[in-house]
Amino acid sequence: MKNQLLALALVLTALAACRPAPERLPILGERLGVKPGKTVGTVDTVYHTIPDFEFTNQHGQPVTAKTFDGKVYVASFFFTTCPTICPKMNSQLLKIYQEFKGNPEVALLSHSIDPRHDTVPVLAEYAKNLGVTGNQWQFVTGEKAKTYEIAQKSYFVSALDDASAPGGIVHSGAFVLIDKEKRIRGIYDSTKDEDVNLLKAHLRMLLKEYEKPAA
Repeated sequence: MKNQLLALALVLTALAACRPAPERLPILGERLGVKPGKTVGTVDTVYHTIPDFEFTNQHGQPVTAKTFDGKVYVASFFFTTCPTICPKMNSQLLKIYQEFKGNPEVALLSHSIDPRHDTVPVLAEYAKNLGVTGNQWQFVTGEKAKTYEIAQKSYFVSALDDASAPGGIVHSGAFVLIDKEKRIRGIYDSTKDEDVNLLKAHLRMLLKEYEKPAA
């Protein structure tokens, strides 16, 4: 199901790049059930959401799901010694950071999948070399099993050990767009400029969803 969801999301993203943007982004993921609606006799759909978590960022500070309350954010998975797609991924994510830098409603969250090497000082140096300051872009480390679990079960992207892969780890190159309710609103191929540009456009669309109507 997770692989099918990722494949479907990437296909939808590719198709979206070829036509005008929708007025509202879809909500991706399994519908978990229903809850009583606000109106008597009605029900509301309950969508998949990112559950609570706790990791440590490049400043040695705890980072949880609550850290992103009131924010839309882009999640990704990488490791600092990755010899393949990670440098490309983070150079692309840097473009997002630079465009939305200082916007209190936008955040970036990059999970290291190699906690043995990617300690807090290593992540701090990595962020510094990218020119990243403050906490808008969080580089986090933590227990590998928990990182793999949140990648696969929450964001629906791959992250696992593979001795045959470069660096000994295989992982997705996807950027995952999360809304303020912790729901997945888009999945993008970080290695493609057209997908990164689409992500920028979708970020702006998502922010508009939360704009309060003029009085």
